[in-house]
Amino acid sequence: MLKLRDGIVELYRKVATSLPPDVEDALKAAYAVEKKGSNAKQALQVILENIRLARETARPICQDTGVPVFYVKTPVGLSQLELENTIIEATRIATEKIPLRPNAVDIITDKNSGDNTGLGFPVIYISDTLSSTLTIDLMLKGSGCENMGQTYKLPIEELIANRDLDGVGKCVLDTVYKAQGKGCPPYTLGVGIGAAKDQVARLAKEQLMRRLPDINESEVLFKLEKKLLHEINSLGIGPLGFGGKTTALGVKIGVNHRHPASYLVDISVSCWANRRGRLIW
Repeated sequence: MLKLRDGIVELYRKVATSLPPDVEDALKAAYAVEKKGSNAKQALQVILENIRLARETARPICQDTGVPVFYVKTPVGLSQLELENTIIEATRIATEKIPLRPNAVDIITDKNSGDNTGLGFPVIYISDTLSSTLTIDLMLKGSGCENMGQTYKLPIEELIANRDLDGVGKCVLDTVYKAQGKGCPPYTLGVGIGAAKDQVARLAKEQLMRRLPDINESEVLFKLEKKLLHEINSLGIGPLGFGGKTTALGVKIGVNHRHPASYLVDISVSCWANRRGRLIW
Protein backbone atom coordinates (compact mmCIF):
# COMPACT_ATOMS: atom_id res chain seq x y z
CA MET A 1 0.00 0.00 0.00
CA LEU A 2 3.04 2.33 0.06
CA LYS A 3 2.69 3.35 -3.58
CA LEU A 4 -1.03 3.91 -3.09
CA ARG A 5 -0.32 6.03 -0.03
CA ASP A 6 2.06 8.19 -2.05
CA GLY A 7 -0.54 8.45 -4.80
CA ILE A 8 -3.10 9.74 -2.31
CA VAL A 9 -0.60 12.31 -1.02
CA GLU A 10 -0.19 13.58 -4.58
CA LEU A 11 -3.98 13.60 -5.01
CA TYR A 12 -4.12 15.86 -1.96
CA ARG A 13 -1.51 18.13 -3.53
CA LYS A 14 -3.39 18.34 -6.82
CA VAL A 15 -6.77 19.06 -5.20
CA ALA A 16 -5.39 21.62 -2.74
CA THR A 17 -3.35 23.60 -5.25
CA SER A 18 -5.03 23.28 -8.66
CA LEU A 19 -8.70 24.00 -9.35
CA PRO A 20 -10.51 21.63 -11.77
CA PRO A 21 -10.55 23.00 -15.36
CA ASP A 22 -14.36 23.13 -15.54
CA VAL A 23 -14.55 25.31 -12.41
CA GLU A 24 -11.78 27.63 -13.60
CA ASP A 25 -13.45 27.93 -17.03
CA ALA A 26 -16.75 28.85 -15.37
CA LEU A 27 -15.02 31.55 -13.30
CA LYS A 28 -13.37 32.95 -16.44
CA ALA A 29 -16.75 33.05 -18.15
CA ALA A 30 -18.21 34.86 -15.13
CA TYR A 31 -15.38 37.39 -15.27
CA ALA A 32 -16.09 38.05 -18.94
CA VAL A 33 -19.72 39.05 -18.36
CA GLU A 34 -19.24 41.33 -15.36
CA LYS A 35 -19.21 45.08 -15.90
CA LYS A 36 -15.78 46.68 -16.35
CA GLY A 37 -14.61 48.43 -13.20
CA SER A 38 -17.29 46.79 -11.04
CA ASN A 39 -16.55 45.23 -7.64
CA ALA A 40 -17.72 41.90 -9.06
CA LYS A 41 -15.20 41.98 -11.91
CA GLN A 42 -12.39 43.00 -9.57
CA ALA A 43 -13.29 40.19 -7.16
CA LEU A 44 -13.20 37.62 -9.96
CA GLN A 45 -9.90 39.04 -11.22
CA VAL A 46 -8.37 38.48 -7.77
CA ILE A 47 -9.83 34.96 -7.64
CA LEU A 48 -8.40 34.05 -11.06
CA GLU A 49 -4.99 35.46 -10.15
CA ASN A 50 -5.07 33.45 -6.93
CA ILE A 51 -5.83 30.28 -8.91
CA ARG A 52 -2.88 30.96 -11.22
CA LEU A 53 -0.42 31.64 -8.39
CA ALA A 54 -1.53 28.58 -6.41
CA ARG A 55 -0.95 26.32 -9.40
CA GLU A 56 2.42 27.86 -10.30
CA THR A 57 3.78 27.75 -6.73
CA ALA A 58 2.08 24.45 -5.76
CA ARG A 59 0.56 26.13 -2.72
CA PRO A 60 -3.02 25.72 -1.44
CA ILE A 61 -5.65 27.79 -3.22
CA CYS A 62 -7.16 28.79 0.14
CA GLN A 63 -5.79 28.93 3.67
CA ASP A 64 -8.72 26.74 4.73
CA THR A 65 -7.83 23.40 3.19
CA GLY A 66 -11.14 22.18 4.53
CA VAL A 67 -12.49 18.83 5.58
CA PRO A 68 -11.15 16.01 3.37
CA VAL A 69 -14.05 13.94 2.03
CA PHE A 70 -13.22 10.68 0.23
CA TYR A 71 -15.55 8.68 -2.02
CA VAL A 72 -13.89 5.35 -2.72
CA LYS A 73 -15.02 2.55 -5.01
CA THR A 74 -13.01 -0.57 -4.39
CA PRO A 75 -12.84 -3.93 -6.18
CA VAL A 76 -14.44 -6.77 -4.25
CA GLY A 77 -11.87 -8.48 -2.04
CA LEU A 78 -9.68 -5.45 -1.31
CA SER A 79 -9.50 -4.80 2.43
CA GLN A 80 -11.55 -1.71 3.24
CA LEU A 81 -9.92 -1.44 6.67
CA GLU A 82 -6.43 -1.43 5.15
CA LEU A 83 -7.53 1.10 2.56
CA GLU A 84 -8.96 3.40 5.23
CA ASN A 85 -5.74 3.19 7.23
CA THR A 86 -3.74 4.03 4.10
CA ILE A 87 -5.88 7.14 3.51
CA ILE A 88 -5.38 8.26 7.11
CA GLU A 89 -1.61 7.76 6.87
CA ALA A 90 -1.53 9.70 3.58
CA THR A 91 -3.51 12.49 5.23
CA ARG A 92 -0.89 12.87 7.97
CA ILE A 93 1.91 12.99 5.40
CA ALA A 94 0.07 15.43 3.13
CA THR A 95 -0.66 17.77 6.04
CA GLU A 96 3.05 18.13 6.74
CA LYS A 97 4.38 17.87 3.19
CA ILE A 98 2.12 20.17 1.13
CA PRO A 99 1.32 21.62 3.75
CA LEU A 100 -2.36 21.54 4.66
CA ARG A 101 -3.77 23.56 7.55
CA PRO A 102 -4.56 21.25 10.48
CA ASN A 103 -8.35 21.38 10.88
CA ALA A 104 -9.29 18.36 13.02
CA VAL A 105 -10.44 19.57 16.46
CA ASP A 106 -11.49 17.28 19.33
CA ILE A 107 -15.09 17.98 20.36
CA ILE A 108 -14.45 17.39 24.08
CA THR A 109 -10.99 18.88 24.64
CA ASP A 110 -11.14 21.47 21.82
CA LYS A 111 -7.57 20.49 20.93
CA ASN A 112 -6.36 20.29 17.35
CA SER A 113 -4.85 16.93 16.43
CA GLY A 114 -2.29 18.76 14.29
CA ASP A 115 -2.42 16.30 11.37
CA ASN A 116 -5.99 16.41 10.01
CA THR A 117 -6.89 13.05 11.50
CA GLY A 118 -9.26 12.13 14.33
CA LEU A 119 -12.66 10.59 14.95
CA GLY A 120 -14.44 10.63 11.60
CA PHE A 121 -11.74 12.90 10.15
CA PRO A 122 -11.10 12.67 7.25
CA VAL A 123 -14.58 11.64 6.08
CA ILE A 124 -14.29 8.36 4.16
CA TYR A 125 -17.06 6.59 2.24
CA ILE A 126 -16.10 3.20 0.78
CA SER A 127 -18.26 1.00 -1.44
CA ASP A 128 -17.58 -2.14 -3.46
CA THR A 129 -17.61 -2.21 -7.24
CA LEU A 130 -17.51 -5.03 -9.77
CA SER A 131 -14.75 -3.15 -11.60
CA SER A 132 -11.14 -4.26 -11.15
CA THR A 133 -10.12 -0.60 -10.76
CA LEU A 134 -9.81 1.27 -7.47
CA THR A 135 -11.25 4.80 -7.80
CA ILE A 136 -10.61 7.44 -5.13
CA ASP A 137 -12.41 10.78 -5.34
CA LEU A 138 -11.35 13.55 -2.97
CA MET A 139 -13.08 16.79 -2.10
CA LEU A 140 -11.58 19.43 0.19
CA LYS A 141 -14.69 21.07 1.64
CA GLY A 142 -14.16 24.49 3.17
CA SER A 143 -16.07 25.23 6.37
CA GLY A 144 -17.18 28.76 5.51
CA CYS A 145 -19.38 27.45 2.71
CA GLU A 146 -20.22 24.27 4.63
CA ASN A 147 -21.87 26.47 7.25
CA MET A 148 -24.15 27.93 4.56
CA GLY A 149 -25.80 24.57 3.86
CA GLN A 150 -29.38 23.88 4.93
CA THR A 151 -31.74 20.94 5.47
CA TYR A 152 -35.49 21.26 4.84
CA LYS A 153 -38.53 19.10 5.63
CA LEU A 154 -41.27 19.77 3.13
CA PRO A 155 -43.88 21.18 3.20
CA ILE A 156 -42.77 24.54 4.64
CA GLU A 157 -45.61 27.00 5.13
CA GLU A 158 -43.50 30.18 5.37
CA LEU A 159 -41.81 29.42 2.03
CA ILE A 160 -45.10 28.30 0.45
CA ALA A 161 -43.09 25.21 -0.46
CA ASN A 162 -45.04 22.01 -1.09
CA ARG A 163 -43.84 18.44 -1.40
CA ASP A 164 -42.77 18.72 -5.02
CA LEU A 165 -39.89 19.91 -7.17
CA ASP A 166 -41.23 23.45 -7.13
CA GLY A 167 -40.94 23.30 -3.34
CA VAL A 168 -37.37 22.02 -3.70
CA GLY A 169 -36.55 25.03 -5.86
CA LYS A 170 -37.86 27.38 -3.18
CA CYS A 171 -35.57 25.70 -0.65
CA VAL A 172 -32.55 26.21 -2.91
CA LEU A 173 -33.34 29.90 -3.41
CA ASP A 174 -33.93 30.30 0.33
CA THR A 175 -30.51 28.80 1.08
CA VAL A 176 -28.77 31.26 -1.25
CA TYR A 177 -30.77 34.19 0.08
CA LYS A 178 -29.99 33.30 3.71
CA ALA A 179 -26.26 33.08 2.92
CA GLN A 180 -26.31 36.75 1.81
CA GLY A 181 -22.94 36.50 0.10
CA LYS A 182 -21.20 34.67 2.95
CA GLY A 183 -19.29 31.50 2.15
CA CYS A 184 -17.43 33.02 -0.83
CA PRO A 185 -19.64 32.88 -3.93
CA PRO A 186 -19.93 32.17 -6.81
CA TYR A 187 -21.31 28.98 -5.30
CA THR A 188 -21.83 25.49 -6.61
CA LEU A 189 -24.90 23.96 -4.98
CA GLY A 190 -25.48 20.26 -4.45
CA VAL A 191 -29.06 19.21 -3.74
CA GLY A 192 -30.11 15.86 -2.29
CA ILE A 193 -33.75 14.73 -2.05
CA GLY A 194 -34.94 11.58 -0.31
CA ALA A 195 -36.25 9.80 2.76
CA ALA A 196 -33.70 10.23 5.56
CA LYS A 197 -31.56 13.09 6.87
CA ASP A 198 -28.24 11.26 6.68
CA GLN A 199 -29.07 10.01 3.18
CA VAL A 200 -29.91 13.41 1.67
CA ALA A 201 -26.93 15.11 3.33
CA ARG A 202 -24.53 12.64 1.75
CA LEU A 203 -26.35 12.76 -1.59
CA ALA A 204 -26.23 16.57 -1.70
CA LYS A 205 -22.51 16.69 -1.07
CA GLU A 206 -21.85 13.99 -3.66
CA GLN A 207 -23.42 16.25 -6.29
CA LEU A 208 -20.51 18.67 -5.82
CA MET A 209 -18.24 16.03 -7.35
CA ARG A 210 -20.06 16.37 -10.68
CA ARG A 211 -18.45 18.46 -13.43
CA LEU A 212 -20.26 21.72 -14.10
CA PRO A 213 -20.98 20.99 -17.80
CA ASP A 214 -22.41 17.51 -17.16
CA ILE A 215 -26.03 16.72 -17.99
CA ASN A 216 -28.31 15.17 -15.40
CA GLU A 217 -29.59 11.75 -16.47
CA SER A 218 -33.09 12.97 -15.67
CA GLU A 219 -34.35 15.53 -18.19
CA VAL A 220 -36.72 16.89 -15.53
CA LEU A 221 -33.90 17.46 -13.06
CA PHE A 222 -31.61 18.88 -15.75
CA LYS A 223 -34.21 21.50 -16.64
CA LEU A 224 -34.70 22.31 -12.95
CA GLU A 225 -30.94 22.72 -12.47
CA LYS A 226 -30.79 25.22 -15.34
CA LYS A 227 -33.87 27.09 -14.13
CA LEU A 228 -32.53 27.42 -10.59
CA LEU A 229 -29.12 28.58 -11.79
CA HIS A 230 -30.79 31.34 -13.79
CA GLU A 231 -32.96 32.36 -10.84
CA ILE A 232 -30.03 32.40 -8.41
CA ASN A 233 -27.97 34.55 -10.75
CA SER A 234 -30.89 36.97 -10.98
CA LEU A 235 -30.63 37.70 -7.24
CA GLY A 236 -27.74 40.12 -7.79
CA ILE A 237 -25.69 38.86 -4.81
CA GLY A 238 -22.68 38.29 -7.07
CA PRO A 239 -19.07 37.23 -6.51
CA LEU A 240 -18.08 37.44 -2.83
CA GLY A 241 -21.37 39.25 -2.19
CA PHE A 242 -20.29 42.41 -4.05
CA GLY A 243 -23.26 42.34 -6.42
CA GLY A 244 -23.14 41.23 -10.04
CA LYS A 245 -24.38 38.67 -12.50
CA THR A 246 -22.79 35.49 -11.13
CA THR A 247 -23.90 34.27 -7.72
CA ALA A 248 -23.58 30.59 -8.64
CA LEU A 249 -21.65 28.52 -11.17
CA GLY A 250 -23.90 25.49 -11.06
CA VAL A 251 -26.75 23.62 -9.39
CA LYS A 252 -26.60 19.81 -9.26
CA ILE A 253 -29.53 17.70 -8.04
CA GLY A 254 -29.58 14.06 -6.94
CA VAL A 255 -32.64 12.09 -5.83
CA ASN A 256 -33.56 8.89 -4.02
CA HIS A 257 -36.99 7.42 -3.37
CA ARG A 258 -38.72 8.90 -0.35
CA HIS A 259 -41.13 7.69 2.33
CA PRO A 260 -44.80 8.71 1.83
CA ALA A 261 -44.61 10.74 5.04
CA SER A 262 -41.22 12.38 4.38
CA TYR A 263 -39.84 14.79 1.80
CA LEU A 264 -36.36 15.80 2.90
CA VAL A 265 -34.13 18.21 1.01
CA ASP A 266 -30.49 18.93 1.83
CA ILE A 267 -28.47 21.64 0.14
CA SER A 268 -24.67 21.53 0.26
CA VAL A 269 -22.91 24.74 -0.68
CA SER A 270 -19.41 24.98 -2.16
CA CYS A 271 -17.52 28.25 -2.43
CA TRP A 272 -15.93 29.28 -5.74
CA ALA A 273 -13.00 26.98 -4.90
CA ASN A 274 -14.79 23.68 -5.49
CA ARG A 275 -11.70 21.54 -4.95
CA ARG A 276 -12.09 17.97 -6.17
CA GLY A 277 -10.03 15.35 -7.93
CA ARG A 278 -9.74 11.66 -8.73
CA LEU A 279 -7.11 8.94 -8.43
CA ILE A 280 -7.56 5.74 -10.45
CA TRP A 281 -5.40 2.85 -9.28
